[in-house]
Amino acid sequence: MILVANRISVAKGFEKAFEKRFMNRARKVDRMPGFIRNEVLRPLDSEFYVILTYWKDKKAFTSWTESKEFREAHKNKPHNDMFSGPNVFEMHEVIECSEKKEIKKDNFN
Repeated sequence: MILVANRISVAKGFEKAFEKRFMNRARKVDRMPGFIRNEVLRPLDSEFYVILTYWKDKKAFTSWTESKEFREAHKNKPHNDMFSGPNVFEMHEVIECSEKKEIKKDNFN
């Protein structure tokens, strides 16, 4: 699995407009082959939002970036005033993952 992270520095006063863009997005990526999940993380102690997308593999992500749907999803770029710095792009391969499993009461009877 591949994780793509975009670290985006949003200028003070543009937070709500930035979030609204994601809430109202076309969701074209959601229908792409190999797409798993998208997460938009709001900062608590900084100006950096983090956008995470999870993909089956690098090929699936690359296919998305080369697709007509990608160009359509990114055609209405926001004004540069919304950002206080450059976007930082990172791609990682997930090599280990763990999640908390809830224990059912029935397991103790």
